[in-house]
Amino acid sequence: MSSDATALNLDAELAEFLEELSGVQSELLEVLAAKRDCMASNNLHEITALHPRTEELCDRLKACHDRRADLLAKAELLGLPSGSLQQLATSLPEQASPARQQVKDAALRMRLLQHHSLTNWVLAQRTILHLSQLLEIVATGGQLQPTYSRDKPSVSSGALVDKEV
Repeated sequence: MSSDATALNLDAELAEFLEELSGVQSELLEVLAAKRDCMASNNLHEITALHPRTEELCDRLKACHDRRADLLAKAELLGLPSGSLQQLATSLPEQASPARQQVKDAALRMRLLQHHSLTNWVLAQRTILHLSQLLEIVATGGQLQPTYSRDKPSVSSGALVDKEV
């Protein structure tokens, strides 16, 4: 097989891979948006219902990762740049590589996925902080106990200070 035919074959594999990756990324963006909406509306039932779809998308994303590694390994065997998909797509012949733009689009979608994931994580962390503050209010009856007092000494102290403890 000639090197041009091999490059065309690799380009076709790369294009097919990028189509799959694009589909997984798009579906994952939809799931992350749905989860964010559910967290904002406090819809725990719907968040739980999204879990199987999330797991399936994670499995598909792992398969894409493995397939990416295989493509880069093939490129290395053929003497093509194999450091990244961007390098590989750029090295393929001009007429054989519509994948160049697909690689750029996939990188942009991955950045968007990172942004949405971080947004959901921050929302979850804020919710946890809010709930812990509510629990503290319930536990103390809304009365905060000062650590230090000007009028009288604090009733509680640590084990390093009190001999009795």
